[in-house]
Amino acid sequence: MDFSKLMQEGSSSEGLLRIIQETVPGREITLAHIIASPKPIVYRKLGLNPNIDFEKAAIGIIKMTPAEAAVIASDIAVKTGDIYLGFVDRFSGTLIITGRISSVESALQEVVRYCNRELGYNTCKITKR
Repeated sequence: MDFSKLMQEGSSSEGLLRIIQETVPGREITLAHIIASPKPIVYRKLGLNPNIDFEKAAIGIIKMTPAEAAVIASDIAVKTGDIYLGFVDRFSGTLIITGRISSVESALQEVVRYCNRELGYNTCKITKR
């Protein structure tokens, strides 16, 4: 259906369309990304430790549902490699880890693997830039 037609059919008295979105939590990892050799400003803006060797450093980001699974993911990540927890939010399902590029990559791979094979999660590809 054409959006302009939808606007006309479902419009209110002001000519605006009200759209309601809701999230239905499933078991999935929707984002798994590695930022390799980030600029120091990225660390500072995220509130992470800026006193590191940025050429060998990485930031790993995971977004998952249900949100409480971020706690499990953080445990797996710290047990997999020499990484640091930058941020864990059991309410939004966000996990941010830092460390050497190889350690962050290994940790994200293990989190995604465990969630997929052991917990039956739908998982996305790990991206890296």
